[in-house]
Order: sequence, then structure tokens, then C-alpha cells
Amino acid sequence: MERPSVVETPKKVLTIAGSDSGGGAGLQADLRVLAACGVHGMTAVTAVTVQNSLGVSGVVEIPAEQVAAQIRVVATDIGVDAAKTGMLASAPIIEAVAAACDEVGIGSGGTPFVVDPVSASMHGDPLLTDAALEALRVLLFPRATLVTPNLDEVRLLTGVDVRTREEQREVAKVLHGMGPQWVLVKGGHMRGDPECLDLLYDGREFHEYVGPRYDVLHTHGSGDTLASSICSRLARGVGVVDAVRFGKDFVVRSVLAAYPLGAGVGPVSPLWRLAE
Repeated sequence: MERPSVVETPKKVLTIAGSDSGGGAGLQADLRVLAACGVHGMTAVTAVTVQNSLGVSGVVEIPAEQVAAQIRVVATDIGVDAAKTGMLASAPIIEAVAAACDEVGIGSGGTPFVVDPVSASMHGDPLLTDAALEALRVLLFPRATLVTPNLDEVRLLTGVDVRTREEQREVAKVLHGMGPQWVLVKGGHMRGDPECLDLLYDGREFHEYVGPRYDVLHTHGSGDTLASSICSRLARGVGVVDAVRFGKDFVVRSVLAAYPLGAGVGPVSPLWRLAE
């Protein structure tokens, strides 16, 4: 087979996130999704976890200055069409990420910037200190094109335990008041709701993305999958409303393609797209 005379470089997405040694979430999940969505994935590693399907048994943070250096070196040479965050581990790392993103034009109305405020485990337990949560609110939210908290993260960020769709709307307003351009309050953890509503808000208008609620065990990496798939579309110049619609469909199909792995919770899978 002959190689085409001109090979076009795909759009480039940077994930600023922690490593999952089990491959189900974190930057490994991001890279799988980005590849399946046809964009080039790059990384700024914030932490290395000792992790498998049963949970996390250890975390080593990358020094904050090295996290910032990874962002700068990639952005100034290769370029970034969109960026996202995942696990940021600590307040000093968040401070370094904010400063580095400002230096290279990520966020704050420049390069699209998706902040997935990973701050709770799949069981709802806090993963960040109060100082790190405050840094997320004060430093990253005002720079974000879009923030994508689940309801456990909403509780940690706002103190509100959302139980109804009306409360979901009210907390979207609270989060938008922290400075992001758009807020996507994910409803996957809503107890008692037969559907799964993800609610997008830009300070003026709500957009509802409703899907079925599946009774499945293997959901590891679903938040990473949603944020990364959205980011892949923002990198292509797609607007937020349509990028979120794409991400919602992508994560639903990835949940349906989830597979068992190890003795615990397996990952949702973007591999369905490679078979099409």
C-alpha cells in the first residue's frame, strides 16, 4: 500500500491528568478516547497512581513545576487545539497548571479548556483537600470553557447534595457564578431518577441531554470518556452545545460497550468506535 503524498496532522488535544496503572481511567482513558475520536492526544502527567479494578492503593504527585513544564513544552512546539484536566492532586499543582495555561493561551477565552473537576472517588469519597477544592473554584473555573462535575463533585464544590432536577438547575447557576463559560452538571449519580439528565448552562439558557439509565457495574472512566470526547470536538471547532451532544452519545455507547476487567469495576470502552 502506498503512503499518501501528503499526510494531514490531526487536531491536537492535551490532557492534564493522573495516570491509572489499570488503564481504565485517567490519562490512559483520555488517550484511548482521543484516538478513537481521530485526534492526537498529548499528556501532562500530574500524578502516578497505584491502581487496579479494585481501587487506588497509592499516589505519587509529580512536582508542580514539572507539570507546568510539560504543558509549556508541548504547547510551544506542537500546539494545542483543546485541553482538558482530570485529577490534579493538590493546590500547588492547580496553581502551576493555571499559570502555565495562561502562558500558552489555554482557557480564558483562548484555546478551549475543559475542566473535569475530579475530586471524588467512584464511591463519593473526597480526593482533594479543602485547599485544592478552593484552588479549583478560584483558579481553574474562571479560566474554563466548560466544567463537567458529577453530583458527588458538585456536593464537594458547593456543599449542595442534589436530589432533584430542580436542584440540579439551581446548582448549575451556582457553579456558573464561579466563572466558567459553560457548566455541565452530570446526572448519572442522581438517585431515584429513571433517566440520566446531563444539564448544560451558559448563564442564560439550559440545554438538556437526557438518556436512559443503565443498570451496569462497569463504569470506570465514564467521566474521563465524556470530557475527552467533548474536547475532541471542541478541538475541531465545534460549538459547546453540539460538542456536548456528541460526548453524551459517545459515553452512552461506551457504557454499553463496557467490559469486565480484574476482580472489581471494569472500564467503559471507546473501542466500539473502532469497529465502525
